[in-house]
Amino acid sequence: MNMTSANWKGTALALACGLITCVAAHAQPDNQPPIPGPAAPDAPVPTPNTLPAPPAPAASSAADALKKQAGDVDQATLLKDTLTKTDRQYSLLRAGRLAANYDLNYTYVGNQSIDVGFAQTTSDIDLLRIETTRAHTITNTLSVDYGLLDNLTISGTFPFVSKFTQSTAFSGTSYDIGDLVFGARYQPFVQSPTGPTYTLTSSVSLPTGRSPFDEIVGQNTSTGSGYASATVGVNASQVFDPVALFGSLNFTGAKSISNLHQANPADSSVLTGLRPGKSIGFGAGFTYALSYNVSTSVSFQETVTTPSHISVTDESNHSIAARATTMQVAAILNFGLGIRLNPKTTVNLTAGIGLTVDSPDFSLGLNMPLTFSPF
Repeated sequence: MNMTSANWKGTALALACGLITCVAAHAQPDNQPPIPGPAAPDAPVPTPNTLPAPPAPAASSAADALKKQAGDVDQATLLKDTLTKTDRQYSLLRAGRLAANYDLNYTYVGNQSIDVGFAQTTSDIDLLRIETTRAHTITNTLSVDYGLLDNLTISGTFPFVSKFTQSTAFSGTSYDIGDLVFGARYQPFVQSPTGPTYTLTSSVSLPTGRSPFDEIVGQNTSTGSGYASATVGVNASQVFDPVALFGSLNFTGAKSISNLHQANPADSSVLTGLRPGKSIGFGAGFTYALSYNVSTSVSFQETVTTPSHISVTDESNHSIAARATTMQVAAILNFGLGIRLNPKTTVNLTAGIGLTVDSPDFSLGLNMPLTFSPF
Protein backbone atom coordinates (compact mmCIF):
# COMPACT_ATOMS: atom_id res chain seq x y z
CA MET A 1 0.00 0.00 0.00
CA ASN A 2 1.25 3.48 -0.83
CA MET A 3 2.72 4.89 2.33
CA THR A 4 2.07 8.48 1.30
CA SER A 5 -1.53 7.95 0.30
CA ALA A 6 -4.61 8.20 2.47
CA ASN A 7 -6.20 4.82 2.99
CA TRP A 8 -9.97 4.58 2.91
CA LYS A 9 -11.96 1.82 4.42
CA GLY A 10 -15.68 1.26 4.52
CA THR A 11 -17.28 1.89 7.88
CA ALA A 12 -19.23 -1.30 7.60
CA LEU A 13 -16.93 -4.31 7.21
CA ALA A 14 -18.97 -7.52 7.13
CA LEU A 15 -17.67 -10.98 7.73
CA ALA A 16 -19.30 -12.26 4.51
CA CYS A 17 -17.61 -15.55 4.05
CA GLY A 18 -14.82 -17.54 5.63
CA LEU A 19 -12.57 -20.42 5.89
CA ILE A 20 -13.74 -24.03 5.53
CA THR A 21 -11.30 -26.36 7.23
CA CYS A 22 -11.50 -30.13 7.18
CA VAL A 23 -9.27 -31.52 9.91
CA ALA A 24 -8.57 -35.22 9.52
CA ALA A 25 -7.32 -37.00 12.63
CA HIS A 26 -7.90 -40.29 14.45
CA ALA A 27 -10.25 -39.86 17.41
CA GLN A 28 -10.87 -41.96 20.53
CA PRO A 29 -14.37 -42.43 22.05
CA ASP A 30 -15.60 -39.75 24.41
CA ASN A 31 -16.17 -42.21 27.23
CA GLN A 32 -12.64 -43.63 27.21
CA PRO A 33 -9.62 -42.09 28.95
CA PRO A 34 -6.55 -41.17 26.88
CA ILE A 35 -4.35 -44.09 25.92
CA PRO A 36 -0.77 -43.40 27.00
CA GLY A 37 2.28 -44.07 24.89
CA PRO A 38 2.92 -44.11 21.15
CA ALA A 39 -0.38 -45.82 20.37
CA ALA A 40 -2.35 -42.76 21.45
CA PRO A 41 -4.43 -41.01 18.78
CA ASP A 42 -3.27 -37.76 17.23
CA ALA A 43 -6.42 -35.73 17.78
CA PRO A 44 -8.88 -36.96 20.46
CA VAL A 45 -12.56 -36.23 20.01
CA PRO A 46 -13.51 -33.14 22.06
CA THR A 47 -14.87 -33.86 25.52
CA PRO A 48 -15.84 -31.32 28.19
CA ASN A 49 -12.09 -30.93 28.78
CA THR A 50 -10.99 -30.66 25.14
CA LEU A 51 -11.87 -28.16 22.45
CA PRO A 52 -12.96 -28.42 18.81
CA ALA A 53 -10.41 -28.03 16.08
CA PRO A 54 -8.75 -24.62 15.75
CA PRO A 55 -9.62 -21.92 13.26
CA ALA A 56 -7.72 -21.31 10.13
CA PRO A 57 -4.74 -19.10 10.11
CA ALA A 58 -4.92 -15.50 9.97
CA ALA A 59 -4.63 -13.94 6.78
CA SER A 60 -1.60 -13.98 7.42
CA SER A 61 0.04 -15.91 6.49
CA ALA A 62 -1.00 -13.68 2.77
CA ALA A 63 -1.56 -10.17 2.35
CA ASP A 64 0.72 -7.73 0.58
CA ALA A 65 0.14 -4.87 2.98
CA LEU A 66 0.19 -6.96 6.15
CA LYS A 67 3.45 -8.54 4.99
CA LYS A 68 3.03 -11.73 6.95
CA GLN A 69 6.58 -12.85 7.55
CA ALA A 70 7.75 -16.39 7.04
CA GLY A 71 7.62 -17.87 10.50
CA ASP A 72 4.84 -15.65 11.82
CA VAL A 73 2.55 -17.62 14.07
CA ASP A 74 0.21 -19.84 12.08
CA GLN A 75 -2.87 -19.70 14.29
CA ALA A 76 -4.39 -22.90 12.89
CA THR A 77 -1.21 -24.92 13.37
CA LEU A 78 -0.52 -23.45 16.80
CA LEU A 79 -4.04 -24.14 18.02
CA LYS A 80 -4.03 -27.65 16.58
CA ASP A 81 -0.75 -28.33 18.34
CA THR A 82 -2.27 -27.03 21.58
CA LEU A 83 -5.57 -28.87 21.40
CA THR A 84 -4.14 -32.29 20.45
CA LYS A 85 -1.66 -32.58 23.30
CA THR A 86 -3.94 -34.44 25.73
CA ASP A 87 -1.90 -37.61 26.17
CA ARG A 88 1.39 -36.74 24.49
CA GLN A 89 4.73 -35.41 25.65
CA TYR A 90 4.90 -32.99 22.70
CA SER A 91 2.17 -31.36 20.59
CA LEU A 92 4.05 -31.37 17.24
CA LEU A 93 3.76 -34.10 14.61
CA ARG A 94 5.06 -37.43 15.82
CA ALA A 95 8.19 -38.83 14.21
CA GLY A 96 7.42 -40.26 10.77
CA ARG A 97 4.11 -38.45 10.38
CA LEU A 98 3.34 -36.31 7.34
CA ALA A 99 0.74 -33.54 7.19
CA ALA A 100 -0.37 -31.81 3.99
CA ASN A 101 -2.42 -28.61 4.01
CA TYR A 102 -4.09 -26.67 1.22
CA ASP A 103 -4.87 -22.99 1.75
CA LEU A 104 -6.86 -20.62 -0.43
CA ASN A 105 -6.66 -17.01 0.74
CA TYR A 106 -8.10 -13.78 -0.64
CA THR A 107 -7.15 -10.23 0.33
CA TYR A 108 -8.38 -6.85 -0.86
CA VAL A 109 -6.55 -3.53 -0.61
CA GLY A 110 -7.90 -0.19 -1.77
CA ASN A 111 -6.55 3.34 -1.45
CA GLN A 112 -6.90 6.83 -2.86
CA SER A 113 -4.09 9.27 -3.67
CA ILE A 114 -4.73 12.98 -4.01
CA ASP A 115 -2.24 14.93 -6.14
CA VAL A 116 -2.23 18.68 -5.61
CA GLY A 117 -0.32 21.09 -7.88
CA PHE A 118 0.27 24.81 -7.37
CA ALA A 119 0.79 27.56 -9.92
CA GLN A 120 4.40 28.71 -10.27
CA THR A 121 3.66 32.42 -9.79
CA THR A 122 0.91 32.16 -7.17
CA SER A 123 -0.13 29.90 -4.37
CA ASP A 124 -3.33 28.97 -6.16
CA ILE A 125 -4.05 25.31 -6.82
CA ASP A 126 -3.99 24.58 -10.54
CA LEU A 127 -4.07 20.77 -10.34
CA LEU A 128 -6.24 18.47 -8.24
CA ARG A 129 -6.30 14.81 -9.18
CA ILE A 130 -7.61 11.80 -7.27
CA GLU A 131 -6.18 8.38 -8.15
CA THR A 132 -7.82 5.20 -6.92
CA THR A 133 -6.00 1.87 -6.68
CA ARG A 134 -7.58 -1.50 -5.95
CA ALA A 135 -5.67 -4.76 -5.53
CA HIS A 136 -7.16 -8.26 -5.34
CA THR A 137 -4.85 -11.14 -4.41
CA ILE A 138 -5.72 -14.84 -4.39
CA THR A 139 -3.07 -17.20 -3.04
CA ASN A 140 -3.21 -20.99 -3.40
CA THR A 141 -0.75 -22.60 -0.99
CA LEU A 142 0.35 -26.18 -0.47
CA SER A 143 2.11 -26.76 2.85
CA VAL A 144 3.80 -30.00 3.89
CA ASP A 145 4.97 -30.80 7.43
CA TYR A 146 7.07 -33.82 8.41
CA GLY A 147 7.92 -35.00 11.91
CA LEU A 148 11.65 -35.72 12.15
CA LEU A 149 11.32 -36.26 15.91
CA ASP A 150 8.39 -36.09 18.29
CA ASN A 151 9.51 -32.57 19.18
CA LEU A 152 10.97 -31.45 15.82
CA THR A 153 8.93 -30.77 12.67
CA ILE A 154 10.19 -29.46 9.34
CA SER A 155 7.96 -27.82 6.74
CA GLY A 156 7.79 -26.50 3.20
CA THR A 157 5.33 -23.97 1.79
CA PHE A 158 4.65 -23.65 -1.94
CA PRO A 159 2.36 -20.74 -2.93
CA PHE A 160 0.84 -19.82 -6.28
CA VAL A 161 -0.29 -16.20 -6.47
CA SER A 162 -2.92 -14.58 -8.68
CA LYS A 163 -2.99 -10.80 -8.40
CA PHE A 164 -5.10 -8.18 -10.14
CA THR A 165 -4.34 -4.49 -9.66
CA GLN A 166 -6.49 -1.71 -11.10
CA SER A 167 -6.00 2.06 -10.91
CA THR A 168 -6.74 5.21 -12.87
CA ALA A 169 -3.24 5.00 -14.39
CA PHE A 170 -2.84 1.30 -15.17
CA SER A 171 -4.13 -2.24 -14.69
CA GLY A 172 -2.06 -5.40 -14.31
CA THR A 173 -2.63 -9.11 -13.74
CA SER A 174 -0.10 -11.70 -12.62
CA TYR A 175 -0.28 -15.48 -12.26
CA ASP A 176 2.91 -17.00 -10.95
CA ILE A 177 4.57 -18.94 -8.15
CA GLY A 178 5.20 -17.04 -4.93
CA ASP A 179 8.16 -17.14 -2.57
CA LEU A 180 8.98 -20.65 -1.30
CA VAL A 181 9.38 -21.00 2.46
CA PHE A 182 11.19 -23.76 4.36
CA GLY A 183 11.09 -23.90 8.13
CA ALA A 184 11.31 -25.91 11.33
CA ARG A 185 9.51 -26.00 14.68
CA TYR A 186 11.08 -27.32 17.85
CA GLN A 187 9.70 -27.90 21.34
CA PRO A 188 12.56 -27.91 23.87
CA PHE A 189 10.45 -28.96 26.86
CA VAL A 190 8.02 -31.77 27.55
CA GLN A 191 4.46 -30.52 27.94
CA SER A 192 3.19 -29.75 31.41
CA PRO A 193 -0.53 -29.92 32.23
CA THR A 194 -0.14 -26.87 34.48
CA GLY A 195 2.15 -24.71 32.34
CA PRO A 196 2.34 -23.26 28.83
CA THR A 197 3.79 -25.08 25.83
CA TYR A 198 6.67 -23.29 24.10
CA THR A 199 7.67 -23.81 20.47
CA LEU A 200 10.74 -22.31 18.80
CA THR A 201 10.35 -21.50 15.11
CA SER A 202 12.71 -20.67 12.26
CA SER A 203 12.26 -20.32 8.52
CA VAL A 204 13.88 -19.11 5.32
CA SER A 205 11.99 -17.44 2.47
CA LEU A 206 13.48 -17.71 -1.02
CA PRO A 207 12.79 -15.07 -3.73
CA THR A 208 11.23 -17.49 -6.20
CA GLY A 209 8.21 -15.31 -6.96
CA ARG A 210 8.05 -12.56 -9.57
CA SER A 211 10.12 -9.73 -8.14
CA PRO A 212 8.63 -6.23 -7.91
CA PHE A 213 12.06 -4.89 -8.93
CA ASP A 214 12.13 -6.75 -12.25
CA GLU A 215 8.97 -5.10 -13.52
CA ILE A 216 8.51 -1.69 -15.07
CA VAL A 217 6.96 0.63 -12.51
CA GLY A 218 3.22 0.95 -13.03
CA GLN A 219 2.98 -1.74 -15.71
CA ASN A 220 2.83 -5.07 -13.89
CA THR A 221 2.38 -6.70 -10.50
CA SER A 222 4.67 -8.94 -8.49
CA THR A 223 4.01 -12.28 -6.78
CA GLY A 224 7.04 -12.26 -4.46
CA SER A 225 9.11 -9.96 -2.28
CA GLY A 226 12.18 -9.94 -4.53
CA TYR A 227 14.67 -10.77 -1.76
CA ALA A 228 15.57 -13.59 0.63
CA SER A 229 14.70 -13.35 4.31
CA ALA A 230 15.03 -15.38 7.52
CA THR A 231 12.75 -15.46 10.56
CA VAL A 232 13.17 -16.74 14.12
CA GLY A 233 10.49 -16.70 16.78
CA VAL A 234 8.76 -18.34 19.71
CA ASN A 235 5.14 -19.42 20.20
CA ALA A 236 3.39 -20.10 23.51
CA SER A 237 0.03 -21.73 24.17
CA GLN A 238 -1.99 -23.08 27.06
CA VAL A 239 -5.41 -24.63 27.59
CA PHE A 240 -7.72 -23.49 30.38
CA ASP A 241 -10.82 -25.56 29.64
CA PRO A 242 -12.89 -24.51 27.81
CA VAL A 243 -10.49 -21.77 26.60
CA ALA A 244 -7.17 -22.08 24.76
CA LEU A 245 -4.82 -19.07 24.80
CA PHE A 246 -1.94 -18.56 22.35
CA GLY A 247 0.64 -15.93 21.47
CA SER A 248 3.78 -15.44 19.38
CA LEU A 249 6.78 -13.18 18.90
CA ASN A 250 9.19 -13.21 15.93
CA PHE A 251 11.95 -11.26 14.23
CA THR A 252 12.69 -11.10 10.48
CA GLY A 253 15.79 -9.91 8.67
CA ALA A 254 16.20 -9.64 4.90
CA LYS A 255 19.17 -9.75 2.55
CA SER A 256 20.13 -6.58 0.68
CA ILE A 257 19.95 -6.65 -3.10
CA SER A 258 22.03 -4.71 -5.62
CA ASN A 259 22.60 -4.49 -9.38
CA LEU A 260 18.97 -3.52 -9.91
CA HIS A 261 17.84 -1.45 -12.87
CA GLN A 262 14.20 -0.52 -12.47
CA ALA A 263 13.25 2.63 -14.35
CA ASN A 264 10.60 5.00 -13.08
CA PRO A 265 9.23 6.99 -16.04
CA ALA A 266 7.64 9.52 -13.71
CA ASP A 267 10.93 11.16 -12.70
CA SER A 268 13.57 9.51 -14.96
CA SER A 269 15.13 7.79 -11.95
CA VAL A 270 16.47 4.23 -11.78
CA LEU A 271 16.35 2.03 -8.70
CA THR A 272 19.76 0.35 -8.32
CA GLY A 273 19.80 -1.13 -4.81
CA LEU A 274 17.66 -1.96 -1.78
CA ARG A 275 18.30 -2.71 1.88
CA PRO A 276 14.98 -3.98 3.28
CA GLY A 277 13.92 -3.00 6.78
CA LYS A 278 13.77 -5.44 9.68
CA SER A 279 10.44 -6.61 11.04
CA ILE A 280 9.13 -7.51 14.47
CA GLY A 281 5.83 -9.36 14.62
CA PHE A 282 3.63 -10.46 17.47
CA GLY A 283 0.21 -12.02 17.81
CA ALA A 284 -2.21 -13.23 20.48
CA GLY A 285 -5.66 -14.74 20.66
CA PHE A 286 -7.97 -17.31 22.16
CA THR A 287 -10.49 -19.94 21.16
CA TYR A 288 -13.54 -20.77 23.29
CA ALA A 289 -15.64 -23.94 23.21
CA LEU A 290 -19.31 -22.93 23.28
CA SER A 291 -20.36 -26.59 23.27
CA TYR A 292 -19.07 -30.00 22.24
CA ASN A 293 -19.54 -29.08 18.58
CA VAL A 294 -19.12 -25.30 18.33
CA SER A 295 -16.16 -23.05 19.11
CA THR A 296 -15.37 -19.40 18.46
CA SER A 297 -12.05 -17.59 18.25
CA VAL A 298 -10.56 -14.10 18.16
CA SER A 299 -6.92 -13.27 17.34
CA PHE A 300 -4.79 -10.19 16.67
CA GLN A 301 -1.59 -9.91 14.65
CA GLU A 302 0.73 -6.93 14.17
CA THR A 303 3.97 -6.43 12.25
CA VAL A 304 6.25 -3.40 12.62
CA THR A 305 8.82 -2.88 9.83
CA THR A 306 11.70 -0.43 10.10
CA PRO A 307 12.44 1.89 7.14
CA SER A 308 13.98 0.39 4.02
CA HIS A 309 16.90 2.15 2.32
CA ILE A 310 17.11 2.43 -1.46
CA SER A 311 19.73 3.65 -3.92
CA VAL A 312 18.48 5.71 -6.86
CA THR A 313 20.35 7.00 -9.92
CA ASP A 314 19.17 10.05 -11.85
CA GLU A 315 19.62 9.25 -15.55
CA SER A 316 19.61 12.93 -16.51
CA ASN A 317 22.78 13.81 -14.58
CA HIS A 318 23.94 10.33 -13.45
CA SER A 319 23.83 11.36 -9.79
CA ILE A 320 23.28 8.73 -7.09
CA ALA A 321 20.99 9.40 -4.15
CA ALA A 322 20.08 7.39 -1.06
CA ARG A 323 16.49 7.45 0.12
CA ALA A 324 14.58 5.85 2.97
CA THR A 325 10.98 4.80 3.31
CA THR A 326 8.90 5.37 6.42
CA MET A 327 8.20 2.83 9.14
CA GLN A 328 5.27 0.53 8.43
CA VAL A 329 2.80 -0.79 10.99
CA ALA A 330 0.36 -3.44 9.81
CA ALA A 331 -2.28 -5.05 12.03
CA ILE A 332 -5.24 -7.33 11.45
CA LEU A 333 -8.07 -8.61 13.67
CA ASN A 334 -9.41 -12.10 12.93
CA PHE A 335 -12.68 -13.76 13.90
CA GLY A 336 -13.48 -17.45 13.63
CA LEU A 337 -16.32 -19.93 14.17
CA GLY A 338 -15.72 -23.69 14.30
CA ILE A 339 -18.50 -26.25 13.79
CA ARG A 340 -17.74 -29.93 14.44
CA LEU A 341 -19.65 -32.00 11.87
CA ASN A 342 -18.38 -35.39 13.05
CA PRO A 343 -15.49 -36.77 15.15
CA LYS A 344 -13.09 -36.34 12.22
CA THR A 345 -14.37 -33.19 10.49
CA THR A 346 -14.66 -29.61 11.71
CA VAL A 347 -15.76 -26.65 9.56
CA ASN A 348 -14.29 -23.26 10.46
CA LEU A 349 -15.49 -19.85 9.28
CA THR A 350 -13.03 -16.96 9.61
CA ALA A 351 -12.49 -13.41 8.35
CA GLY A 352 -9.91 -10.69 9.01
CA ILE A 353 -10.22 -6.90 9.14
CA GLY A 354 -7.27 -4.56 8.61
CA LEU A 355 -6.71 -2.01 11.38
CA THR A 356 -4.03 0.31 9.95
CA VAL A 357 -3.29 2.07 6.65
CA ASP A 358 -0.54 -0.48 5.91
CA SER A 359 -2.95 -3.43 6.27
CA PRO A 360 -5.32 -5.05 3.78
CA ASP A 361 -8.92 -3.86 4.03
CA PHE A 362 -10.10 -7.41 4.66
CA SER A 363 -9.10 -11.02 4.08
CA LEU A 364 -10.87 -14.36 3.71
CA GLY A 365 -9.58 -17.89 3.36
CA LEU A 366 -10.09 -21.62 2.88
CA ASN A 367 -7.92 -24.23 4.61
CA MET A 368 -8.11 -28.01 4.28
CA PRO A 369 -5.57 -29.99 6.33
CA LEU A 370 -5.08 -33.75 6.11
CA THR A 371 -2.76 -35.71 8.40
CA PHE A 372 -1.49 -39.19 7.58
CA SER A 373 1.48 -41.51 8.15
CA PRO A 374 3.34 -42.88 5.10
CA PHE A 375 5.22 -45.53 7.08
